[in-house]
Amino acid sequence: MTLLFRSFLALTLSLTVLASAPLGARPDRTFEVDGNLSREIRNFVRLLEEAHYNRESVKPDDYKQIIRDFMEDWDGQHLFFLSSDEGTFNSKYSDGLYWNISSLGNVDPAFQIFKLYEERADARAQWVFQRLQGEFDLESLDSFVANRRELDWPTDDANADALWDKRLQFEIVQELLNDKTIEEAKERVHKRYERMLKNLADIETHEIAEVFLTNIAQLYDPHSTYFSADTYEDFSIQMRLQLVGIGALLGVEEDECVIKEIIAGGPADLDQRLKPNDKIIAVSQGPQDEPIELIGMKLRKIVDRIRGERGTPVHLIIQPADAADSSTREEIILTRDVVNLDSARARGAIFEVPVDDGTLSSVGVISLPAFYGPDPSNTETEQNSATADVAKLIGQMQAKGIDALVLDLRDNGGGLLNEAIDLTGLFIEQGPVVQVRSYYGDVKVDNDEDSSVRYAGPLAVLVSKFSASASEIVAGALQNYGRAVVLGDSSTHGKGTVQTVYEMRNLDPRLRMTDAKTGAAKFTIQKFYLPSGSSTQLTGVVPDIILPSLEDALESGEKFLPHALVWDEIKTTKFNGAPLESHILAPLREASLARQSALPEFQYLRDNIEWFTARQEEKNVSLNLTQRLEQRDADKAFRESMDDRRKQLRDLNFNFTEFLLAPPKEEKSAKVALVTPSVVEGPADLKEIEGIDASSDQLSTDETPEPEGYARLDIHLREAVRVLTDAVEIGRKQQYADRAPLTARSSSGG
Repeated sequence: MTLLFRSFLALTLSLTVLASAPLGARPDRTFEVDGNLSREIRNFVRLLEEAHYNRESVKPDDYKQIIRDFMEDWDGQHLFFLSSDEGTFNSKYSDGLYWNISSLGNVDPAFQIFKLYEERADARAQWVFQRLQGEFDLESLDSFVANRRELDWPTDDANADALWDKRLQFEIVQELLNDKTIEEAKERVHKRYERMLKNLADIETHEIAEVFLTNIAQLYDPHSTYFSADTYEDFSIQMRLQLVGIGALLGVEEDECVIKEIIAGGPADLDQRLKPNDKIIAVSQGPQDEPIELIGMKLRKIVDRIRGERGTPVHLIIQPADAADSSTREEIILTRDVVNLDSARARGAIFEVPVDDGTLSSVGVISLPAFYGPDPSNTETEQNSATADVAKLIGQMQAKGIDALVLDLRDNGGGLLNEAIDLTGLFIEQGPVVQVRSYYGDVKVDNDEDSSVRYAGPLAVLVSKFSASASEIVAGALQNYGRAVVLGDSSTHGKGTVQTVYEMRNLDPRLRMTDAKTGAAKFTIQKFYLPSGSSTQLTGVVPDIILPSLEDALESGEKFLPHALVWDEIKTTKFNGAPLESHILAPLREASLARQSALPEFQYLRDNIEWFTARQEEKNVSLNLTQRLEQRDADKAFRESMDDRRKQLRDLNFNFTEFLLAPPKEEKSAKVALVTPSVVEGPADLKEIEGIDASSDQLSTDETPEPEGYARLDIHLREAVRVLTDAVEIGRKQQYADRAPLTARSSSGG
């Protein structure tokens, strides 16, 4: 299953999904597409065949791959299906698969595969419940492969039972390692499989079709996908950082809808009556409307009832969290309004960095999580823009007199292309930022048309393996111009392709005539090239200074994705710039390498990487409780040692002042020693059963939470700040009087 699909199933943005609804699996359910969805499917295939950049690469015979891919979307750990199932489905559906989908809009194979999965999961859950009543040999010398993604499915039922016997013992031991009794361990495992069945019971027709159609799109490249109507709505919210609702994050706990957080500035926040941990018992749309009870309802359906048109009221029946009597009910009426999702906006800080002569250098840092921008169709409300937000932060920092600036694009997966172009223009005079080539070979050069330079001083761009798409355009363009030194992982992600989103109703007049919401296609139409002519596809942007990184020990990046497009290059375009010369980069790189060899924080980072890499290479996990306890204690001792070292490093703090665009609008002073937490986010899995992780694999178990934001330990950011301090010092030397390194050639102000 794609990263997008899994993340969007979990995403509401206004209302966060934390649990699933409460029904058991129903293997006897039937699924079928209606006429509208059937037309969507046919149009979706036609759109890919006629408009995708890689359209000639996929043939009807390639559709056979979808069967295995779709099976693995549901059973990626190869636990439920049998190896013979793939052959059965292939022999039954492969030959006519393309023609049934493209001509008839028929995705019945998807429903049949899912139904078998649901039946197998239901039967296996009953087997698990029965097996949990028995005994487990906790002194067994057997082992279990916890990650089975590279292994095949069991060959038969007996083989599956043997596999699951080990799987259950693995789960029991995991719970015992967390200081549970055997009875508590069995109860927790039992509840896990109950939740698995509830998750399955919530899967609906459009969700199954969405996964299946996305598999078709990803025969062309890994970034093309199909959005159901619900997913498309959430995607639009993510790109605009706005929605119309009440401004609350919700979760489902024990079948009840619970308020987890109030979004600053939203209707609920301004009203001030709703509080975190309040429960929403029922919802109605007005005094004449019968309240609909939410207990046991799927969270997506709750979301649909609470979201609505701007200016319309919604009536909430609330059980207050602080009520002494659980039967207490209150009615709260809120008027829906635009809610800005400010937690995803740019933010910044100024760090005071000691210099060798005893003075302090002020280095600004701006962290940008995505390239978001306004919705052109919405002219009534103020909307967020990545470029405008960054420009505002630059202005605030320049007013404080910064000597240099870091643009932090780590974990920035991209967003709107026009925002990437405009944002690059904040740091350069007019000129090309990116070249875009279509399927037909014609090349369009997108320029920064604004001759003003908002910030002309020393600049660094900090990147990671999770910097992708628009982030790579900005980093690569600024590197091409010699405008910034790029630091970070060995390369960025390598996503050098352009996608467009096309709502399916626009392809069919019959769909436009209905009020029903339709899905959308996101598919690749172009490739990106830097001003130099080099593609960012596959290889990404290689930093000028590479820092030790846990991400480099992982198989992350475009080159590891199936059906990824190839790297190539085109002619350079004319631009007023050139990469940094060696006499500028060499001293910066040498100074950084010296620090990487000498400073304790880099040794701390290397020790973490070495430990993590060694643990990753251990494929087999012992099922012997005594051995696992010994391993747990050794891991705990290592982590405690690392926690102590991390705390000591945090004490070597730079003073910083934080700048937030989102409420509350205040500057916070604190001290920080800076190191990137090596968090690896994989796709959110539909089935908790596949998400079980060994608790001993965590890098830190410090009971004191790691400080948030700029107050946490962040070695990569700390080094970026130091590199810029070096650049400022170099720029003060006479031989660079004509132009200091990492600065714009000229500036006409902001």
